[in-house]
Amino acid sequence: MYSTLPTGIKSSITRSISKVFEDYMANIEWSEERFELTDFIKTWKSYIEENAGWYKKVPLEVRANPVFHEEVAKKMNETIERILSEPPSEEQIARIEVKQEELNTFFEYSCKAEAAYVENRLKQLN
Repeated sequence: MYSTLPTGIKSSITRSISKVFEDYMANIEWSEERFELTDFIKTWKSYIEENAGWYKKVPLEVRANPVFHEEVAKKMNETIERILSEPPSEEQIARIEVKQEELNTFFEYSCKAEAAYVENRLKQLN
């Protein structure tokens, strides 16, 4: 079902997953201990129903089908795995190291998205 959707809608779904995941993680300060799958799913559901333009473009019979939900869940897992496995850029690392030394802080980060979050936090502290 998911694979039969137009490419633009599939891209929009992927972007929605990325946005919601990164926003959710920022809200919990990228704390793995605070991550709750049920909270993330609630956030996802709220976002797609209220903000995602693609949601209404997917026919109701598709959105209601459990197979579609399984396929979107698979896409969600793949997208989150991609986000978590993308390493920070050398430029991000350099900027963060300079700022942390300046501010005498130590924030850990393991992926590009988390590094972006750390950079924003450091800017707020400055």
